[in-house]
Amino acid sequence: MTRMVHCVKFNTELPGLDRPPFSGPLGQRIFENVSRQAWQLWPAQQTLIINHYGLSLGDPNAQRVLMQQMEDFFFGADAQLPEGWTQPEARPAKGAARRK
Repeated sequence: MTRMVHCVKFNTELPGLDRPPFSGPLGQRIFENVSRQAWQLWPAQQTLIINHYGLSLGDPNAQRVLMQQMEDFFFGADAQLPEGWTQPEARPAKGAARRK
């Protein structure tokens, strides 16, 4: 039977993760409150944050920044997606023809 959670990101009951994504209190909180579907949004957000701030994950300060950003992404004041939100279309590659 699939474990269900009330997802804080989508504000609805959805299938949860199979296990905490990492150890510690934040990993447990994510396990208990974030759906699989919402967790799948994190890698793209994580990449954006790493690139934007130029984080080197070997640096403990960079790891703390990323963990704080993760907590804000899932549990911050504006964490829920807007009603009717859909993932934006991928941007065309540089030099690619644009759709009209």
